[in-house]
Amino acid sequence: MNINLTAIIKSTDGNDAAMKALLLQLLAESRKENACIQYDLHQDQENKNVFIFHEIWESQAGLDLHNSQPHIARFVADSASIIDGPAAIHKTEKVA
Repeated sequence: MNINLTAIIKSTDGNDAAMKALLLQLLAESRKENACIQYDLHQDQENKNVFIFHEIWESQAGLDLHNSQPHIARFVADSASIIDGPAAIHKTEKVA
């Protein structure tokens, strides 16, 4: 069963460009994963510090593997000084 996920990540003021660069690196590596069906990054038009990932994973096992990848650990380390709180993660079911 596919896993639909939305992740909302916020950068601290003045660090949106640096966060965007890190997220684009994360996107490039994540899209290479076998279980990745969709991995899209959006940036809020009004608040440039807000980034939203829309993801679809093949299975929970694929998502778990994703979360254990070196590029995830690298993002966590590299973004520590510019991230504004923990990412908000929402697993969702498509309604329509």
